[in-house]
Amino acid sequence: MSFSLARLTTAFTLSAGLALGAAGTASAQNYPHDTVVLVTHSSAGGGTDVFLRGMVGFLSKAMGTNFVVENVKGGSGSNAMAMLATSPADGSIFYGTTPTYINTSLLSELEYDFTDMEGVANVFLDPQTVFVRADSPYTSLAQLVEAAKADPTAVPFGVTTPGSLDRQVMEQFKVMTGVTSPVITHDGGGELLISVLNGTVAVAIGEVQELSQQIEAGEIRLLASYTEERLPNFPDVMTAKEQGIDLVVTKFRGIAGPRGLPQDIKDLWAAGITKVLEDPEFKEWYSAQGLVPTFMPAAEYDAFLNTFAEEQKAFLIEYGILAK
Repeated sequence: MSFSLARLTTAFTLSAGLALGAAGTASAQNYPHDTVVLVTHSSAGGGTDVFLRGMVGFLSKAMGTNFVVENVKGGSGSNAMAMLATSPADGSIFYGTTPTYINTSLLSELEYDFTDMEGVANVFLDPQTVFVRADSPYTSLAQLVEAAKADPTAVPFGVTTPGSLDRQVMEQFKVMTGVTSPVITHDGGGELLISVLNGTVAVAIGEVQELSQQIEAGEIRLLASYTEERLPNFPDVMTAKEQGIDLVVTKFRGIAGPRGLPQDIKDLWAAGITKVLEDPEFKEWYSAQGLVPTFMPAAEYDAFLNTFAEEQKAFLIEYGILAK
């Protein structure tokens, strides 16, 4: 199973040239705000928080303005979405996108949801991994499944927010393997990591960028990656498919803004993102984090998000997570 990975990869190939063509014109303009706020529903240390904070220094240099990251937690992204939806569409505030904000919109009756925003640019694909504490007795997915079937309550699964992609993937993992372990949700990747380290949960799903320090310190161990091929930085970590579980999942990471953004703002973002992805220092950073550059400009990204939402709705209905 792959969540629109082929569409994103194809779009990157087609869009990069278009964006480079527009970049010369857009970069010559002055950005209309001295400071731009990037909002994330992620807690400090979570995947989107790390992604945005890792990029803002390079983005400030490329776009000629200051960027600040603001964590607006709560409601699996609903609070952050409400903030964006009620903000002016003038290029002063944006949102760090992941599948969570679409899933939260589908699973909840919200006053403001993903349809009140529009895609500005996709930046990365973010491979998902399965991880445990370093001293965990589980060294493979097969051992994990065996233990969970023997005593489900002894092997609690951890995910981030209720509307997150990792929650969805964990539920599908349970269906595919027949395990019934409880799934414990968290406010973000930072809290989830703490739960793994202190033994509150036995296993979790996360991204390399938010786990890198603990991996280097030998505090956690990767059991698998939900990728087609093994991660270049972790060649000894088998994919889930290699371990007999046909799951391939890639989270997208991008930028959205309040609906109604002017085209010149979108063009400035296309130029800025294209420039930062070519920056050698930023390349070194995102390669080490396991992030895959997958740029899409506004029109294509917005269309992708709408299609992704349709696919997610169908998936959630199929697996009984959402009523028809």
